[in-house]
Amino acid sequence: MGEHSVQHLPFPRIEPRTLHQEVAGRIREMISTGVLVKGQKISEKFLCDTMGVSRTPVRESLRILHSEGLVDLVPHKGAFVSRPTMKEICDLFEVMSVLEGTCARLAVQKMTTEALESIRSLHRRLETHYAHRDHKAYLDANHDFHVFIQELSGNPVLNDTINGLRQKILLYRHRQLYQPERFRQSIEEHRALLKALGSGDADRAEVLMKQHLLRQCEALVGLFPEG
Repeated sequence: MGEHSVQHLPFPRIEPRTLHQEVAGRIREMISTGVLVKGQKISEKFLCDTMGVSRTPVRESLRILHSEGLVDLVPHKGAFVSRPTMKEICDLFEVMSVLEGTCARLAVQKMTTEALESIRSLHRRLETHYAHRDHKAYLDANHDFHVFIQELSGNPVLNDTINGLRQKILLYRHRQLYQPERFRQSIEEHRALLKALGSGDADRAEVLMKQHLLRQCEALVGLFPEG
């Protein structure tokens, strides 16, 4: 590909370090933003040309995404964006609601003044992005909020388990926020959760976090085929 063509690629070229991980990140973004849609065959050549990489890191990244449940690898046919059923998505949210609820309870039990101020700072970011109706920035701050609570729980096994599921759920967390009324509901749920975290109510924090995840799932009903 000539130099002139490279300057007009829709994505910047990727640095050699952790190449397949960065490629996987780009593909996740393409799926979450709808550039790649469910059931669509993923062209390795398109990804190579778009990102300026060889087929090796592309294939490694597709294997990563397959392990996360975002991509189906079909022998002799290639890679396809996964087509989850609503039941599969609900099962995922149900498990994550229990795990993140546990994180919230443990986080309260291990809360320090500094940690609580960090949580409040993250929540202020959510409020700012909500006020500006900036869905993408809100989602980024929301991710940071949930990861902080997860890490604050201080349980390495719980942390590893959630990390193994997080990429699967991120795509659907993004989509649910764009459903009618969901943006308002999300910030209200975060306000209630912040109050529980700040008051030291571990039981209520756990319940609210679980409800928060399950309501995200409810907002997705109708977007995916039943099964």
